[in-house]
Amino acid sequence: MAKRGAAALIVAFLLIAVMITLADAHTRAPAATPLICKKAYGVKERETCFAVSQATGLPLKQFLSFNPNINCDNLFIGQWVCLAAVPGA
Repeated sequence: MAKRGAAALIVAFLLIAVMITLADAHTRAPAATPLICKKAYGVKERETCFAVSQATGLPLKQFLSFNPNINCDNLFIGQWVCLAAVPGA
């Protein structure tokens, strides 16, 4: 009798684990498509992400999507930023 109880607990545990795994797989965002930069720009003295995006006519959100690893609090003179990008292969 004890063996049936232990087996039932194991089956219940496995079912819960599968349900959690499936639920997690459905809530994950799809992997981002890598971008290829088609137009680059060298940052000048005292420029910020916002200033560069405004000067080039890009909404800040789009500028940041073209430059996902940029640290806007630490731009430096000559740093290359992307102003136009297309999805990569």
